[in-house]
Amino acid sequence: QVQLVESGGGLVQAGGSLRLSCAASGSIFRINAMGWYRQAPGKQRELVADITSGGNTNYANSVKGRFTISRDSAKNTVYLQMNSLKPEDTAVYYCNQRIVSYTLGGTSYNDYWGQGTQVTVSS
Repeated sequence: QVQLVESGGGLVQAGGSLRLSCAASGSIFRINAMGWYRQAPGKQRELVADITSGGNTNYANSVKGRFTISRDSAKNTVYLQMNSLKPEDTAVYYCNQRIVSYTLGGTSYNDYWGQGTQVTVSS
């Protein structure tokens, strides 16, 4: 069993900062890509940023220059530092980790999702 636990969301004024964390635990063999997605009311879930096991990063155009994704592989944790927040960043943020886990028969590769954390940016 693998679980992801997110933390760090909240309410912040425009121009402020927040840092999200997402830690994986369980029978983990290896973690490949990690990422953050968000879903605003009435909208589809969208990719915010992701990072490969080698540290290559990718950002949505709307957050480039303001958000930074990073990972601590020793802690199975991915972070999202969000600066210069805007009201349009308001959404539920979900982390995603692509994990190879141990099973009775060997290993299994799956996408895992965090429970979601609310980020609200007031104007």
